[in-house]
Order: sequence, then structure tokens, then C-alpha cells
Amino acid sequence: MLDRKPLGRDGAFEALAALLGNRLSLSQSDRDLHGRDEGHFPLMAPDAVVYPENSGEVAEIVRICAGAGLPVIGWGAGTSLEGHAIAPRGGVCVDFQRMDKVLQVLPEDMVAVVQPGLTREGLNTELRATGLFFPVDPGANASLGGMASTRASGTTAVRYGTMRANVLGLEVVLADGRIIHTGTRAPKSSTGYDLTALFVGAEGTLGLITELTLKLHGQPEAVSAAVCAFDDMEGAVNAVIATIQSGIPMARIEFVDRAAAAAFNAQSDANWPDAPHLMVEFHGSEAAVAEQAGRFGEIAADFGGQDFRWARKPEERLALWAMRHNAYRAMMAANPGRSPITTDICVPISRLAEAVEETAAEIAASGIPGPIVGHVGDGNFHALLLPVEGDAAQWEQAMKLAANMAERALRLGGTVSGEHGIGMGKLKYMDAEHGQAWQVMGAIKAALDPENLMNPGKLLPGSN
Repeated sequence: MLDRKPLGRDGAFEALAALLGNRLSLSQSDRDLHGRDEGHFPLMAPDAVVYPENSGEVAEIVRICAGAGLPVIGWGAGTSLEGHAIAPRGGVCVDFQRMDKVLQVLPEDMVAVVQPGLTREGLNTELRATGLFFPVDPGANASLGGMASTRASGTTAVRYGTMRANVLGLEVVLADGRIIHTGTRAPKSSTGYDLTALFVGAEGTLGLITELTLKLHGQPEAVSAAVCAFDDMEGAVNAVIATIQSGIPMARIEFVDRAAAAAFNAQSDANWPDAPHLMVEFHGSEAAVAEQAGRFGEIAADFGGQDFRWARKPEERLALWAMRHNAYRAMMAANPGRSPITTDICVPISRLAEAVEETAAEIAASGIPGPIVGHVGDGNFHALLLPVEGDAAQWEQAMKLAANMAERALRLGGTVSGEHGIGMGKLKYMDAEHGQAWQVMGAIKAALDPENLMNPGKLLPGSN
């Protein structure tokens, strides 16, 4: 970065206005819009919002902010749950909505190069004619830059992996305005540190992602989905464990508890039995899908699975997974007058039943509604804890339930978050999960961002 005369706050805004014109917003409404995500945190608004259109503008924005000591926070679709993109220390929010293009699709290499503001649904719409698709599906129509920054996963991770497995390379603007490129379009490399993996999951604390090279997958020849009920939670979870340990290549295997199933019935007229359910999907050739479905049906029956409902037509599958993706809204509608606290943990598959059963028992004993759903094929499940709105005692009790889930995950050899990430919400568990490795993360942050301007207050030591 070139040496520059230090800028004050007002000087920085003047420089940003000269660079961006009306793509700099100081309006209270716009700042407030970028001061909340979908988590439970109070409003924490930035001082300004900017809307760049290319990497060069992002680099100049960062240089200007660095000159004034202003924090820089990236913003995708605002769907994060742990306060990742809000501004506890003010600063400038960089909204990537204008950087939403597919830059290149290379079908022969099964690779796409995209800008960070493009959403996963937007990418798959662009890919329809190629026979390829991007599989990572967190439910929300999140931006791909945000998904990389939080190392997102979702319903299909059990088959296709998380963002970590599907990002081949990145363009990143560092805290001093340098633009670097990591990775290549090649399937593998053994040339030095894996900087791509470093920035995937860094939650914007090391730099701003301005371009992604993504791995694509072929559309399966055949797809079949089903939902089935179980007498109890134990049977459903043990069926998941047996299915995974049997090596059946599931594309999705989702758990929905009794309360969540009831919410689906109320919201979507699903007419499901009053019971826990598994939602499953198989991808492959016609013969492979039929074989996989048959094997799963046998395993499910051994654990009390019943009332199988198959969705073989595209519109039927779409409706089934739309129900799962809208689980949050359905559960909120079923519990009016309550404040949501959403949390997740991930454990080794052998400890999944123990983790789910202990969590369900503790939630039931609390008297606070807490439906459980999860991407249980990879050991990841979520609880939506619902204390009465404005009831401080219930809020504290719900936060304790969430803390106990995190501690349970660590005790069972797992992680405090398999999907939502850390942000501000789970900072207090990082030392217990990572020990001295967390301090190493802090040292990397200090080396790349010595002034602590990139998304401060999140993820790293000294942030709380």
C-alpha cells in the first residue's frame, strides 16, 4: 500500500463519496438495515454502507478506511445467525449486491468463476443449460461470498461436502488494500500454504473475498426423495447412524423432531403423523437410486420407520425441500410471541444419538419450546430455542440451554458449530475447542491485519 496522509472519519467519507458517488450511503435506514442479521443480536449499525462494483473499488475502499482507522465489514445477503456481518464497533459496511455476476463457466473443467454477491440460486439458474450445478445448500439463498466466509454447508453436505470442499480459489482484498489470488482451477496443488482454506471460514476477519472459483458437479441422472415417520427420536437418529455406517451414498438425510413436524403440518398442510421424521434424497443412475432407496428402506424399517412418502417428480421434491428450508418460519409461526435463539452443534456420527437425546431431554425439562432439526447425516443438528418475548428469566434459561449444547458437543468430541460459525455469538467457546490453536489464529490475524480493521469483534482472541 502507498503511504498516504492519515484521514479522519469525515475525510474518509469525502474520499468514499468521490470514489463511489451515490453508492456511498450514510442514511440511517440503510445503516440500520446492515446492522442486523437473522440472529438474536441487537441493532449494531455501521457508520456508512458502500456498494462497490469491482475488485479495484473494493481495494480503494479498504485503503481509504485503513487511512482513517475505520473498521470494514463485508455484507452478502445478511442471512448469518451469529452476528457475523453487523458492526459492534461501527465502520464501513461493504455490501456486495452489485458484484453478482458469473464471470466464467468452464464446463469441461466443471468450474465456475463468480463474484461474491451472486447467490447460490442465481448461480444454479445460470448453470441450467450446462448439465452442471453447485451443490452447497444452506437453505437460505445466501451469497456465495458469504457462504465461503462462513464455510457454509447444509442439506447436501453429506454427499458433496461443505464450502471448504467446493472452493478451488479466491481473489481477496487484504487489510492494506493488496489484492491476492489463491488457488487455481486445477483439482489439486502441493505448492505451499493452502491460503484458500485459510480464507474460507475466516468470516471476513482477514480480508474481503471479491471473486471465487467454484467446483461444479454433474446433475444426477435420477433423483428420488422420501419422508418417513418414526415412533421416537431414538429410532430416527439410530437409523441415520446405521445408514451412514453402511456406506449408502445419501444426497440428503435430515432429521425433524415432533414439534418441527407439527409446525410443517400447520404451515404447509403436510399431513405428517405426529412423530419425528427423516427426510432423505438419493442421487445417481436409475438403478443406483433404486438400490440405495431399497437399502435405506430396510434400515429404516429395522428402527421403526413407517409411513414412507416418496417424491419422485421434480415439483414434489421441490415442495418437500421447500418445507425443510422454511422450517424456521414455520416454527416461529407455530410459537407466536416468542424470541428466537438459533444454535447448532456437530458431533462424531457415533455420538449423534447421545447428543440429540440429551439435548431434547434438557429442552423438554426447561419448559421452553425448542424444536430440533438437523443435517444429521454429518452429525450436525440445530435447535430453535423460543423464550417468551421480553421474559428475561426465560431468555437467560434459553441461553443456558444453548451453552450446554456447546459444552455437550465438546465433551463428545465435536464442535460448537458445524454450520452457523462463530461471529460474536460463540466466541466464548473458542478457547475450549481450540486451545493454543486459537492463539495461533490470533497471530495470523495480527500479521495480516495489525490494526484489527477487518470485521473486528468476531471469531478471534481479544474480540469480546
